[in-house]
Amino acid sequence: MAIFLTKDSKVIVQGMTGSEGMKHTRRMLASGTQIVGGVNPRKAGTTVDVDGTDVAVFGSVAEAMKETGADVTVIFVPPKFTKDAVVEAIDAEIGLAVVITEGVPVHDSAAFWAYAGSKGSKTRIIGPNCPGLISPGQSNAGIIPADITTTGPIGLVSKSGTLTYQLMYELRDLGFSSAVGIGGDPVIGTTHIDALAAFEADPETKIIVMIGEIGGDAEERAAAYIAEHVTKPVVGYVAGFTAPEGKTMGHAGAIVSGSSGTAQAKKEALEAAGVKVGKTPSETARLARVLFEAL
Repeated sequence: MAIFLTKDSKVIVQGMTGSEGMKHTRRMLASGTQIVGGVNPRKAGTTVDVDGTDVAVFGSVAEAMKETGADVTVIFVPPKFTKDAVVEAIDAEIGLAVVITEGVPVHDSAAFWAYAGSKGSKTRIIGPNCPGLISPGQSNAGIIPADITTTGPIGLVSKSGTLTYQLMYELRDLGFSSAVGIGGDPVIGTTHIDALAAFEADPETKIIVMIGEIGGDAEERAAAYIAEHVTKPVVGYVAGFTAPEGKTMGHAGAIVSGSSGTAQAKKEALEAAGVKVGKTPSETARLARVLFEAL
């Protein structure tokens, strides 16, 4: 089992013909993802040879969906064009839009998030500024390396791309049902809570690992959700214990103001909800192993 992305997912790539889009299209194809097309209005009607696989280029998301049955789009377009690309995907009512682009203006992210809601939330948005998601052995939509882990019982949701990779690697012998990088911007589509709910409902996910970071209150809200709705064991990690107050640390969303949004406050909220919280990524992995052995 997996959440949001399975072996049957049919994936298109908006911006496939650009350098980043093409590089990661190659990697996604090599990892077994069903890439069924790309989208570039200027190159519509052509095909691109991607390491021996001919991939058609369509003029729009709607056209690509009509011709291929695509239900996932991965978006690799420059920040100034990202809003239009996401709106196009929403208008086409594709099921999942994975927005890899970083540097998207927050007001653009807020606009397309609200637009998706106004259209009935038929398109799940992951990102922006995220590594995407992977269901090992099934499908990979984004930039997560496919060879650092295996299939298994752990569900991972993370704000940080780098920490996503580290936890996947450290727990590679246990393996993952799905790993979802939700991104660290102040406004994102899919949240910790969305992923927690999906992992709770997935019978093959036995343990959930949740990675947060300083800034905002997403982790506190996730802790409240866990206390009320999650029955599976959860392990957490909050990046940024040594960050000075009032500083932006890497991700645009990682802004601390006073005691609000600090790593300590998040750790305490999670522990109050029964979450085992590691002080380092490696300790977090060890805690997950302990819980696995107790199953």
